[in-house]
Amino acid sequence: MSRANSRTNGGGAETSAAADANVVKTERLGLRQLGLSDDGFILELLNEASFLRFIGDKGVRTLDAAREYISKGPIESYGRHGFGLYAVCLRDGTPIGICGLVKREGLADPDVGFAFLSRHCSQGYAAESAAAVLAHARLALRLQRIVAITTSENLGSIAVLEKVGLKFERMIRLADHGPELKLFA
Repeated sequence: MSRANSRTNGGGAETSAAADANVVKTERLGLRQLGLSDDGFILELLNEASFLRFIGDKGVRTLDAAREYISKGPIESYGRHGFGLYAVCLRDGTPIGICGLVKREGLADPDVGFAFLSRHCSQGYAAESAAAVLAHARLALRLQRIVAITTSENLGSIAVLEKVGLKFERMIRLADHGPELKLFA
């Protein structure tokens, strides 16, 4: 979805029509922009044990905090960069995870990221959505280089990144005292 197709209410949050439109579709999934009404889903996802272990604690413990995370993260990114993290939904519209592009401080290139509710893991959804996001980034957004970062211990994510064609390049740190991460491109 282009920024021109996104509509906002006075507070910068998109209307439900914008949130319901798929940015990318796959055989089994639809990826759409996150909206403030995804607060319950985001609250659950960000507090999953695997999210906390491999991605980090975002401190989101309430629906208000989830709405703030959505507003200051994905929604702000859609406006600033034309991309962000998307809700990954089954064909019936049920959100099961997030996947998309993030522009981080400390990385020259956007990186692909994903996280799924544990009950929807090991079904190929991460690879399917990540491959679709990478294709969208190249074809629609005309991005030349996409990277990904993960911890060495996150073997599931490493397998997904390799499956979608990304190759390990080197170890990096996003902050001086931050953890060492694997960079794939």
